[in-house]
Formats: sequence, structure tokens, C-alpha cells
Amino acid sequence: MASVEIRNLRKSYATTHVIKDVSIDVDDGQFVVLVGPSGCGKSTLLRMIAGLETISGGEVQIDGAVMNAVPPKERDIAMVFQNYALYPHMTVAENMGFSLKLKKVSKAEIRAKVERAADILSLSHLLDRRPKQLSGGQRQRVAMGRAIVRDPKVFLFDEPLSNLDAKLRVQMRTEIKALHQRLGSTMVYVTHDQIEALTMADKIVLMNDGRVEQMGPPLELYDRPANLFVASFIGSPSMNFFDGTIENGAFRTTSGVVLPLAQIPSGAEGRPLVYGIRPEHLQLGGAGGVAVEVAVIEPAGSETQLYGKLGTDDLVGVFRERLSARPGESVTVTPSSEQVHLFDKATGNRL
Repeated sequence: MASVEIRNLRKSYATTHVIKDVSIDVDDGQFVVLVGPSGCGKSTLLRMIAGLETISGGEVQIDGAVMNAVPPKERDIAMVFQNYALYPHMTVAENMGFSLKLKKVSKAEIRAKVERAADILSLSHLLDRRPKQLSGGQRQRVAMGRAIVRDPKVFLFDEPLSNLDAKLRVQMRTEIKALHQRLGSTMVYVTHDQIEALTMADKIVLMNDGRVEQMGPPLELYDRPANLFVASFIGSPSMNFFDGTIENGAFRTTSGVVLPLAQIPSGAEGRPLVYGIRPEHLQLGGAGGVAVEVAVIEPAGSETQLYGKLGTDDLVGVFRERLSARPGESVTVTPSSEQVHLFDKATGNRL
């Protein structure tokens, strides 16, 4: 195991800057998830840690040693890719032990390490099969096993679940988190799926346009987003936003709807603001509620999602109750004033 330190890292292709002064600390044994929209630079950053991309500026340190000029094979890292990259003519055991064979490790040691990894990943009964005889989830576990047998200082995952169906993604997500808890290894994981980030990470690094927008524990980004981008990206469905101003101790949207506030930040009155409330922080009915015109009701078993209009603004609500309202009808919803987020309209920053 080892820590990873990224200091003022930059990456440019000619005049195009894709990583812009990024600094991140990954503690020994920590599970850090790099998340963000497509094209934000997260996979490029991971490849720079691995040594697969050259560094235009700044430093990458692993276990206190600067890695900028160190070849990938000498960094003591193991990478799991989106495509499994298994050799089709080799068995599961041969795929998992191939890197050790190249290093001239003895057959007995290779067998012992492969069997240990296979036991961890529930692959022991599949060691004699070839990749074409495996499911997608089993192939991904083989790819992880190939990384485990190397006993690296750092594991790197580049969107390893993207090729799996929804049910298998949830299963593999749990298995990777359990693997981390069992091994206690340092892991850096890239995904564009914010649900993966929230459920798996010790620390989330949310990137946008080559920069870090916010980093911290998952619930910190959920509960206290630093700006409008973080608030809109973290959480599903996304947070509701309403433009307006604070008047007489309440928030008035540009369409004239009055929304409750538990407290008013100093100097906020009269400024153009954005009022944010998550769909799950709306309640049906309640004193001081506001009318929402129903557009679509989506029953999802344990919860119901409502899409409608609050004045002229779109609104999404998530409720435990089941709704019988039809499109065009109105229901009353009440925002939880303690869960309201206020953002400066000009800068997008949280007040």
C-alpha cells in the first residue's frame, strides 16, 4: 500500500489544456473516486498516475517518490480497464498469473497467488475456463484478479463497470467495495456515474473541464455542494433550482412563487440568487406549501417521482407516498426549509 500525491498537475496537447493545476492527496489505504462528465479529464488524470500519459507540469508521487519520469512497469501499480483485455487462448488461471510469469516468478508462487486471488473473488471453480466461457461480471473479476496477484502499491480502475448491465453493475459495485475493505489497498477509481461515486468512495474528487470543483467525503458533497455544478451533478434526480431574490424573509422566484427559508445569509437580501432544493427534500401537503401543476407521475415501487411546474419553473419531486394525481391537476408540496441551498447567481458559489 502507498499514498498518492498529485501536485499542480497539468496536461496539454499543443494549445489545448485538459488538466489544469490539479492537486489531490490519496491517503494510504483510501478509496478515492474521480468523477465528472465525459471529457472532464478524469481518465487522463488516471493515466498520468499510471505513467501512460506524459506530464506537462506538476508532480505525481507514489509512496513519497516522484514518478514523473518512471516507466509504468516500475511504478508498482495495477490497472483495471473498461475492456477486460483478457487473452482469449489462456485459461482464467493463466490470465491471472501471466504478469508474474513474465517476471520469472516460480510456478509454485504463481499458483499460490492465483489461488488466493481466486478465493477472494469467488473464481476458484472457474480457473480452468477460458474468457469466452465466462459472463461479463466473471470476466471483470478475472481482470481484477490479474491486478490482485501483482500485490501492487496502488490499484487504478478506469470505468471498469461501464460494459455491464444495470443489475450486474450494482453487484460488481458491492464486490469492488468489499474487495477494498478486505485488502485495505489504496485505490483510485474513475467513473462518470455519480451513484457509483457516492456509494463506493471514501473521498470523491468531482472534476469539470480539467479542474477539481470539490473534493471530500461523499455526503459532504451531497449535503454541502460548493457551487451550482456540484449541486446539479451529485444526486439523482438532480437538485431543483429556482432563480429569484430574498424579500421580507422569504425567497421569491422570478415567476412570483414564495418559498420558505430557515435562515438568511448575511448580505443576501436583494441579490440575484438561486434557490436549490433536492427532489427528496420536498413533502406532500403541509402548511405553507406551494401549488405544483402535475406533468408526469412515475411510480417506481418504493417511491414516486413527480415532474411538474412550479410557476413557470420545472420541478421534480421524489415521494414515499403513492400519488393518484393526473396531468394538469395540482398538488401541494412543501420544501424542507432546513435543506435549502442558496447560491450566488453571478458566481454560482454556495452562500
